[in-house]
Amino acid sequence: MYKDEYHPGVKKDLKRVDVRIRKEIKTTHIPAILANPGLGEALVGDLAGTRSYHCKIANQQFRIAYVVSEEEMKVFVLMIGKREGFYTLLKRRI
Repeated sequence: MYKDEYHPGVKKDLKRVDVRIRKEIKTTHIPAILANPGLGEALVGDLAGTRSYHCKIANQQFRIAYVVSEEEMKVFVLMIGKREGFYTLLKRRI
C-alpha cells in the first residue's frame, strides 16, 4: 500500500466541501487511490505526470489530482475539488 502526502492547499479544498462529502473522500476515495494509484486518468499537456481520479458524490462530480512516486511508494495529493474549473485551478497550484 502506498503512503499519502498532501499539498498544503488540500486542507482548504476540503474545507470548501460539505462534511459528509469530506468524510466520504477521506474514508472511501483516498484509500482506493492508495491501494491502486493507477485508478486515475493520466493527464497530458501542461499536467503530464499528474493523475486525476473522478468520483461522483451527492450528485456532484469531484476530482482528486495526484502524483505517484513509485520509488518512494507515495501518492502526493495536489488538489481535491468539484469538476467545474478544476484543471485551470490545478495548473495555477502547480
